[in-house]
Amino acid sequence: MYLIRFSACGFRSLARIEDVPVSSPTILAGHNDGGKSAVLTALAFLLGIHRLTDEDRTYEQTEGSVGGRCARTWVEGTFRLDAAEQAATGLSSTLRIRRISEQGQPPQWQYFGSRPADSRLHDLTRLLKGELAELVAEFSLSPAGPLKDDLLQALTAYAVTAPQVEQWQPLPKELQERLPRLLSFGGKDEKPDDAVRTALSSCYETYLEDETLQGRVREIETEITQRLEKEADSLCQHIRRHCREFVGVQVKPEVSFKGGFKRAPLEVSKADGEPVDLTRSGQGSNRRIALAVWEWTSNLLENSELAAAGEEGHAEPTQTIVVYDEPDTHLDYRHQRTVMDIIRKQCALPHVSVVVATHSMNLIDGVDIADVVHLRLSDSGRTIVERLMDESHEGIDFHLGQIASAVGLRNSVLLHERCFLAVEGPTEQQCLPLLFRLSQGLPLQAAGIALWACGNNEGALHLAGYLVKNRRTVMLMVDADSRTNKHFRTERLIKAGLDPDTQVTWIGEADGFNELEELFTDAQWATAANTHWPRPADTQWTAEDFAAHRGGKFSARVLTMIKEQAEHTSPDGKDDMLYGLVTTLTTREDVPAQLRDAFSDLQALAS
Repeated sequence: MYLIRFSACGFRSLARIEDVPVSSPTILAGHNDGGKSAVLTALAFLLGIHRLTDEDRTYEQTEGSVGGRCARTWVEGTFRLDAAEQAATGLSSTLRIRRISEQGQPPQWQYFGSRPADSRLHDLTRLLKGELAELVAEFSLSPAGPLKDDLLQALTAYAVTAPQVEQWQPLPKELQERLPRLLSFGGKDEKPDDAVRTALSSCYETYLEDETLQGRVREIETEITQRLEKEADSLCQHIRRHCREFVGVQVKPEVSFKGGFKRAPLEVSKADGEPVDLTRSGQGSNRRIALAVWEWTSNLLENSELAAAGEEGHAEPTQTIVVYDEPDTHLDYRHQRTVMDIIRKQCALPHVSVVVATHSMNLIDGVDIADVVHLRLSDSGRTIVERLMDESHEGIDFHLGQIASAVGLRNSVLLHERCFLAVEGPTEQQCLPLLFRLSQGLPLQAAGIALWACGNNEGALHLAGYLVKNRRTVMLMVDADSRTNKHFRTERLIKAGLDPDTQVTWIGEADGFNELEELFTDAQWATAANTHWPRPADTQWTAEDFAAHRGGKFSARVLTMIKEQAEHTSPDGKDDMLYGLVTTLTTREDVPAQLRDAFSDLQALAS
């Protein structure tokens, strides 16, 4: 069972939030006290990890005053069921499941689905034989025999055919057992001991399910402890490699069968044998040790998937959701990048999802901007979720600007983009974002690339030169016929600080063309023209119509032809004409090969 997204109501500052995605990864960004930790805790409540208290319930607000706490708190998720789960329960592939707590009542899991309108046909397995017999008689059923199982089978079959209603109902136990596992690595003050315990608890749960241990109550504590010690030894070796100043690293798991996995205190020492008191050492040391634990956890998750894949007839692995709360705090830039590498490695596993609450623009830049959730407090002190709704280039920039402002950045592009693409004018500005996303599978911003349209050749060169002087990575992309422009002579490019061979892309030159428009095939132009600027009835644009204009100023001649021959509408200009063509492209292969190669080089430059 895989969690796709979740919503919450009446949980701390989350009066009502909807559709927080669980992706690979999801990034939660926003001001301090904006609700990031509340969202993570709500997820833990949904999965049965967090124990709800009265303090978790949202204060109800009425006009002019603040009332008591709300009486109902719930967190609802949209889940995907695998084939085995569907077969066992008879439910559809997508299911709404919530965990709800009414005031004074224990929390319970429910799912939304159809059930008989007659409440007497609910929870038939709980009825006694006499009660089942009375219902069989009332509904005039003919069971296969007089046994309780026969009566139950007849009533169950009848319940399916009875009038149904859609409503919330108790979640079957077999699905409760298949809820995703949650590995939660705490906030900025997390202790290394806690990180170790979280990492090893996954091993512990696995061993408790080992059939060879069933019935061995008196021996199980010793055996699990020994197994965990082996896992801990591997972890200690990894910490020593990661933090070389600590020569002695030792973990001593303590297991209680009744109380579960209790503790795994971490002991470290320096080269001279002097023990290190981690409670009094710097935050940087603690966080680097925790970082080593998280990295080791990635290997553990990968190994667990390989083990599951090797079993015949196994169900899909249970989804594991790894949660990080500000993992980059107290880490320098190099270790921040290590955090992102760990997250990427975990996200590459099919059964693993990752949710990260962070202020770091390094982490925010490393994912598709559509997977970033911006959290902010309203004037009433309640958390509001902002998601990217407009996927245009301007919409992405606006959304990114909101996030940058929340973490204290003003000139967001100049401060955090890793590569700048300087182009000549509006044609490239409108079309390149669409072409890049189609070619590379992500927006320019998610790749860390800022697009600048400079209005003319001189402006593009001036901007590129300015950025190079400020030690920024730059790529200049101009039409091949701009080589004749005095601003783009080799000596002028070198003087501006650009390498003509690696930092300048001459669009079209590799194929013997002069401009961007020529890279697209005659057939693509005909398709675009028939879609956007059709000729009079019974007359179609053909590839030959556009082939006739190859050789001079292709774009100008094509624009004139379309304006003269289109029946009702025609492009407003060159930029509008090429944009119309680009919107008709649907696959990566539709993007000209020269542009695909240039985009790949650009993405590599940005990374």
